[in-house]
Amino acid sequence: MNGVQIRSAERALSVGTWLIVAGAMLYSILTVTPLMAAHTPEAWRWTAPILPLVVDAAVVIVVRLDSVLARLGGHGGRWPIVLRWMTGCMTLALNVADSALRKDLVGVAVHAVAPLLLIVTAETGLAYRRAITTALTAMQAREQAERTEREKAAAERVQAAELREREAREFDAWLAREQRDHEAELAREQADREERAQREERDRVAAVEEAERAARERHEREREQQQAERERLEREAAARAERQRRDRQERAEREQREQAERAERERAELLAAGPAEEKQGEELARRTVAAAFHAGVSVRQAVELCGWSIGWVSARYQELRDNVPALEGASQ
Repeated sequence: MNGVQIRSAERALSVGTWLIVAGAMLYSILTVTPLMAAHTPEAWRWTAPILPLVVDAAVVIVVRLDSVLARLGGHGGRWPIVLRWMTGCMTLALNVADSALRKDLVGVAVHAVAPLLLIVTAETGLAYRRAITTALTAMQAREQAERTEREKAAAERVQAAELREREAREFDAWLAREQRDHEAELAREQADREERAQREERDRVAAVEEAERAARERHEREREQQQAERERLEREAAARAERQRRDRQERAEREQREQAERAERERAELLAAGPAEEKQGEELARRTVAAAFHAGVSVRQAVELCGWSIGWVSARYQELRDNVPALEGASQ
């Protein structure tokens, strides 16, 4: 049963109750007025309808206020119950008094119908109204709970949609960053290859030119000088080449020592910095991991130094291990 049906039943109950009350009041006034007129002095017989009217007015007050309290879910206490039963008993007594005085049992039964119907209707109507109020309250609470549940579900759907959209945006941004990094790395590698090729080409051209010039000079010396001069020049050239080789070797060794000392100082500084309070930048983290690797520090300690994950640091250690044989072969 929905709210419309409940309200329709409540209207039917109200209309029926007031019809019964109106009929009982009219019947009571018509029945009690002759009795009151018979027991009232001649000069005051015109007041005969007042008593049944007052009693019935009390009945109207009780029925009306009971309906309002029942609709509000309240309870008037003991006095409304006393008034309701007192007015009901008074109406019953006034209606059957004339027949009872005449010992007319049929009249008593007939005249008791309207008051008894009024009394039972008042009590039944009150019970019905309380039951209807309880049903309406429960239905409204259920509807409120369903509405709250629907609103909560709608809010959860909106939040889920916003979360999916945010995750999609973050994933797209990550893909874009990865694509840009990859393209930048490819561009750097291409630039390095082109620079190496140009340097090698310049070295080759310079070597060819140097060889051609040396050949011309040798040819001229061979033509202008004797065999002895050629041998002396060759010895001088050999000695000069040896000195240049030694100079180059000494410079290379000095540069290697300086680079090794700088690298050692940098590793010492990175290792002396202690555990990182927050995640280092990638370039600094790579240098820290390289320093830890060359210093023989464990992967877990390297993680504490740079603040990156164990997986990332382990990958860098593996790259460094793979590069060690290549570097040793190059140095040999």
